[in-house]
Amino acid sequence: MHQNLNFVIEILGTISFAMSGSFAAMQKRLDPFGVLIIAFVTSVGGGTVRDLLLDVPVFWMHDMIMCSVIFITCLFSMVFKSIEKKFRVTLFLFDSFGLGLFTIVGIQKGLNADLHPLICLTLGTITGCFGGIIRDILLNRIPLILRKEIYATACILGGGVFLILVKLTGLSYTFVQISTILLIVAIRTFAVKYHWQMPKFYGAEQNSEM
Repeated sequence: MHQNLNFVIEILGTISFAMSGSFAAMQKRLDPFGVLIIAFVTSVGGGTVRDLLLDVPVFWMHDMIMCSVIFITCLFSMVFKSIEKKFRVTLFLFDSFGLGLFTIVGIQKGLNADLHPLICLTLGTITGCFGGIIRDILLNRIPLILRKEIYATACILGGGVFLILVKLTGLSYTFVQISTILLIVAIRTFAVKYHWQMPKFYGAEQNSEM
């Protein structure tokens, strides 16, 4: 049961980030091949870094299902774009769900490798964030994780709750997975809606580069 749900979560995360990457690339008016490349790196970037850190085979190199899902999702997004008007809202929604889904996937990979919970949380954050970082760098944008928006913090908070519930409660594992994914999406959504920001410990007038 757990394995089936984990597979579904990975597929949904891949679709979410493929859509996010596709819409971001189309915002920059890239050609179809460029859209496919951005969709691909957004979907697999975080997982690739995670697997390299774990010293295990990179997941997408041995799983044509994931590659096929990215390709089909990319084609669908290019068709969907012609009828979708709220471009920024769509990009935000897919990015938020991808963040939540892949954060939990990364944490579970760490738990399966018997790593310390803090390392598992780090792997979850890497899995959730690094695809978006690579996407934004390729599109010549400041990565979301480096902006004032709550992004990696949502991964850390939601992932922390996931670990606490798994380790210290007898709740259903499926319930914990789904609820913490939705928690990450909710934190990200409310942070943008209500302009939540991390506190700054330096003056706003300090604009000069070091």
